[in-house]
Amino acid sequence: MTDKPELDEHSGVYTTGHEWDGIKELNTPLPKWWLYINYISIVWAIIYCIFMPSWPGLPGMGYFKGLRNHSERANVAVALDKLQAARAANAQSLTSISLDQVENDPDLLTFAMAAGRSAFGDNCATCHGSNGIGSVGYPALNDDVWLWGGNLDEIKQTITYGIRSGHDEARFSQMPAFGRDELLSGSEISDLTELVLAMGGSDHDQSAAARATTNFEEQCSICHAEDGTGDRYQGAPNLIDSEWLFGGSRSEITETIANSRFGIMPNWEQRLQPWTIDSLAVYVHSLGGGE
Repeated sequence: MTDKPELDEHSGVYTTGHEWDGIKELNTPLPKWWLYINYISIVWAIIYCIFMPSWPGLPGMGYFKGLRNHSERANVAVALDKLQAARAANAQSLTSISLDQVENDPDLLTFAMAAGRSAFGDNCATCHGSNGIGSVGYPALNDDVWLWGGNLDEIKQTITYGIRSGHDEARFSQMPAFGRDELLSGSEISDLTELVLAMGGSDHDQSAAARATTNFEEQCSICHAEDGTGDRYQGAPNLIDSEWLFGGSRSEITETIANSRFGIMPNWEQRLQPWTIDSLAVYVHSLGGGE
């Protein structure tokens, strides 16, 4: 390596003075267009910092707002006001007629579906999954199995007031914890599990299921009905289908009987506007399981 630049005779460009294994580094100048763009960018950045919000302030002093006093928050607020104004007419119409009528009005239905899909993604998909597929402990909304009813008004009531949410109008039911509260013995709970498996058509111990018949009639049939078909008025699940909210394996059913379940859905009455709740009801009803 040498320290003195020299003129490269082949390119006519001075070297940087660096040499590695006989290879000399040329000090090729940057293209003029590149330099001009770089200088313009520097000037533009300085101008931007002067006119637009840029430098963070010291504690208690706030940030530098720029000579234009520009605020994206203010712009977003204006845009939201315009959006609300554009939606106002449809929103008013949506809340002034029955939900059944909405489904017979193409324009309102299109509006409700779009608004409902957006609201569902923002507020409901976290628990019920994308497109209402559900998960363990969170009901699927795209089938025809409904604990509390699946017509438009019933769906709207559930969304509005929730389930066990603490709201005075919330849907409420509570299954006893037969094991935890020592209402039944372990063997009785085991027998009931076999009976529930039998009702659902799963492999089971016939002798144990037979022994549980009396306990089922005395402890369970008041909610689940004598034939196990459930009771929507109480939110009591149908035990003879193959749909399980918390799982239908032997261990999962035993856990449910022994310790109960107490799922909670929030009420949306104070969080969403009435027309948004109507839109959600229409959207959920359309997912495939509406009645």
